[in-house]
Amino acid sequence: MQHLSSRERTAPSTVVWLGYGGLAPFVALTLMLVLDPQRAPMWSDALAGYGAVILSFVGALHWGFAMTAAGLDGAQRTRAFVWSVVPALMAWPATVLPGPYASAILLPGFGLHLVEDHRQAGHAILPAWYLPLRWRLTIVAGICLVANVWYGVARA
Repeated sequence: MQHLSSRERTAPSTVVWLGYGGLAPFVALTLMLVLDPQRAPMWSDALAGYGAVILSFVGALHWGFAMTAAGLDGAQRTRAFVWSVVPALMAWPATVLPGPYASAILLPGFGLHLVEDHRQAGHAILPAWYLPLRWRLTIVAGICLVANVWYGVARA
């Protein structure tokens, strides 16, 4: 079993700030759905658009793992490369749909990516802080996207 130092178990402060800072648009746009009902469709579309961008971004993490992560054999690297483009392919249709429908497409994308993160972590040597941080970021983004879907149902 590989022993990790406390430094390897704790995310670097830059990662923490950037990760949680990346949630700010999710939270702000979700709040705008409630606070500015006259322009809620605009906020809804913006929230889904940001979600599509972020889903594409998290997919790219696996491209990086495929290129650099220790512990992967050839087949596992190939799978990581293939998977890395799937989130972008799931996110793309969301860019042409109204916000609530787009968010309904994005939610399973984030969930599947989290499952794939766990699978990847079982093969690759990743920092111990990676999965806990991904869980927290995914939960907050997911709550915001669920709120966007709910907004669409409530307005229908």
